[in-house]
Amino acid sequence: MSETGIALQAVDLHKTYVLASHTIEVLRGVNLSVGAGEWLAVTGQSGCGKTTLLHLLGALDKPCSGDIVCCGQSLSRLGAVAKARLRRRRIGFIFQSYQLFPELTAHENVMLAGRIDGVATKLCRERARELLAGVGMEHRLAHRPAELSGGEQQRIAVARALMNRPDVILADEPTGNLDHDSGVEVMRILQRLHSGENLTIIMGTHDRAITEFADRTYVLAAGRLALAD
Repeated sequence: MSETGIALQAVDLHKTYVLASHTIEVLRGVNLSVGAGEWLAVTGQSGCGKTTLLHLLGALDKPCSGDIVCCGQSLSRLGAVAKARLRRRRIGFIFQSYQLFPELTAHENVMLAGRIDGVATKLCRERARELLAGVGMEHRLAHRPAELSGGEQQRIAVARALMNRPDVILADEPTGNLDHDSGVEVMRILQRLHSGENLTIIMGTHDRAITEFADRTYVLAAGRLALAD
C-alpha cells in the first residue's frame, strides 16, 4: 500500500478507440483518488466506459495518455512482467461473466490464482478451501461451473479474487447477471469483506441500488467522472 494511504489513483486518463470510419473518445481526462479501505462505485449508462476504466485501473489495458498509480507504483513505468506481478498480488478481479474455467472444479478455479503466482499446491488447496467456506461454497468444491447457478459461480469468483490477498478489488457489474436474491448475497459478502478486512473496492455498476454500499459514488458520462448527487 502507498505510504500516502492512497490505494489507487488515476491522473488525467484518456482512452480513445480508433475504428475504420471514426474514433470513439471513451475517457476524456478522468481523475480519481481512492483511499486505502474505501469503497467507491462508478455508475453510468451501458457503454459509458465503466469496464474500460476498470481495465485501465487493473493494468489489463493501457491508456492513450495519463497515468495510474496502484499501491504506490506508477503503471506507466512498469514493464509487462512487473505489471503482471502487480495484477496477481495486489489486485483481485470480479467480472460480470464470472470468467471461470469450465473444465476446472470450484476448488481448482480458486487455487489457480495462487498456483500462477508460484504458491505451493498444498497451501493453495488449504487457502482455497477456507475462502470457499467463507462465501458459503464449501459444499461445492468438486462442482464445475456448468453445475452451478450464476450466484454460486459469482461467489466462487469472489473467492478467487481474494486468493492472493490483494489490496484492491475491482468489481465489474458484480450483480449484473444475477437474480435479486443472488445479487443481495454477493453484495453482503463484499460488504463483510470490506468492513472486516478493510479491503479497497472499486465497483462499476449500472444498478444505482447497489451503490448504497459504497462510501462514494461517481457518475461516468461523456468520458468524464463527476460525484453523484
